[in-house]
Amino acid sequence: MTAPLLDVRGLSHDFHLKDGRTLHAVDGVDLAVETSEILGIVGESGCGKSTLGKTLIGVLRADQGTVRFEGTPIQHLTGTARRAVRSRFQYVYQDSGAALDPRWTIGRSLDEALVIHTALSRPERDARVRETLAAVGMREEQLSLYPHEISGGQQRRIGLARVLALHPRLLILDEPTSGLDVSVQATILKLLIALWKQYGLTLLFISHDLAVVRSICTRVAVMYLGRIVEVGPTAGVFANPRHPYTRSLLAAVPVPGGRRVIDEAWLEGEPPDPLAIPSGCRFRNRCPMAQPLCASDDPALRPLAPGHDAACHFA
Repeated sequence: MTAPLLDVRGLSHDFHLKDGRTLHAVDGVDLAVETSEILGIVGESGCGKSTLGKTLIGVLRADQGTVRFEGTPIQHLTGTARRAVRSRFQYVYQDSGAALDPRWTIGRSLDEALVIHTALSRPERDARVRETLAAVGMREEQLSLYPHEISGGQQRRIGLARVLALHPRLLILDEPTSGLDVSVQATILKLLIALWKQYGLTLLFISHDLAVVRSICTRVAVMYLGRIVEVGPTAGVFANPRHPYTRSLLAAVPVPGGRRVIDEAWLEGEPPDPLAIPSGCRFRNRCPMAQPLCASDDPALRPLAPGHDAACHFA
């Protein structure tokens, strides 16, 4: 078997508060991302999805663990070695408009990444910019516009064009359809699939929208309070969720005809205070299956079906 494109072992990131307390936002995550797959990361707001993505890419420092990209540990790289990795491993932020300099034209914003990460000549950079602009469905004359002169959906397209210009292998997409009209969401999703095929990309797709994840992802990982509690093929997880938290999330997903993916809705109340995580299984205070063992033993991810793991004593 070939090694994963991205291999994560024991990854943790803590936020240290002014009062001396520590919030374990990402807590011992193990994850493997295979070449050419689309892996969805889902969970409630505050579960650590975006923090995980930013820790993987190095925007946030890893406190523990190892991140290997193309077989090489990357979390401690600096200088030229770090820039070489970043050209192949890119992060697309949720608010693409905020990631664009309002004083720069679209053309200059697209050219900037090529100046930093490549040795292309000006004519070669111009050709690459035009190529990627066309790939995301925008016109060459829009290169002279400023970010405030294009729509939110077009800003998402420019955000994609900036990273695609570098010909990356892996993209982390942080809520790429959040805040968009339904019709625009559908357009962006269709574009992502087309780009995934055209460029041979591998995608890590962070989203709270389970319907979107079901439509685009080949595998899905479910996060709860900084941990991955279930991971498996999208079809298998949606058809037969093994962790009670996953079952509760899917119970809220409507399907055509008014039925739901899962009939029973177990999830009640808010997640525990992340500064006071319960002992044992961190989901036990909201779980109808909880037993004394759940309070004393923290369940690890274990295989329950081919490629399908869950962290539950009674799954």
